[in-house]
Amino acid sequence: MQIAPNVLFSVAGFPVTNTVVTTVITDIILILIVLLVRKAVSLKPGTFQNLIETVIDYFYDLTNETAGSKVSFIYPWVVSFFLFIVISNLIAQFPGFESIRFHAAGAGEEGAPLFRAATSDLNTTLALAVSSVVITNFLGIRHIGIKSYISKFISFKMFPIFLFVGILEFANELTKFISFSFRLLGNIFAGESMLAQMYHLFPIGVPLPFIALEFMVAVIQALVFAMLTMAFMHIMTDKPH
Repeated sequence: MQIAPNVLFSVAGFPVTNTVVTTVITDIILILIVLLVRKAVSLKPGTFQNLIETVIDYFYDLTNETAGSKVSFIYPWVVSFFLFIVISNLIAQFPGFESIRFHAAGAGEEGAPLFRAATSDLNTTLALAVSSVVITNFLGIRHIGIKSYISKFISFKMFPIFLFVGILEFANELTKFISFSFRLLGNIFAGESMLAQMYHLFPIGVPLPFIALEFMVAVIQALVFAMLTMAFMHIMTDKPH
């Protein structure tokens, strides 16, 4: 399994990779969930509504405990990141991923996988990382003001100690692009590679424990990304002391 996604075909000069196909499927699933929830909302909730409400209540309570009064504008972002990542991770564990082949140019005799986890592509994880960091800093500027925001990075109090701390804080913001994107990419790509080898060596029975492990990793990595985003949003929207 190669680290770069396979280009399946092009649309108006835009290369469509197998991770792009999976991203579109993930988006469709999210839209369907929203439509189903809207249709299924009832005073006497069924199993599906109970499941959705459990997830929503969990993240709302957790965000409320962490961010307090800021829950109203942090919580929607946290849930959005979690749902996209966890769905993208989980659907990659179902039969068909890596096994269904598409005979694209340069893919060899076996062809390229038609589906591949979107989060096993650096383009996707980096886009998520950039979105998280940019939104976090935007919320910081919006809720504490540009002056307080800048003072997080440039301060002449107790010179030069606070100035040095500010430089470290700025460097920390830049390293988030790397830590967010490569943590998610590394875990999902490694899991996919392991499962591909297990399916190749032991097609029946043996891969089941590894599939269960990857289901856990899929949820945990989505949770880690969402929780870190929540924590950073809370920190960036606090005025510096």
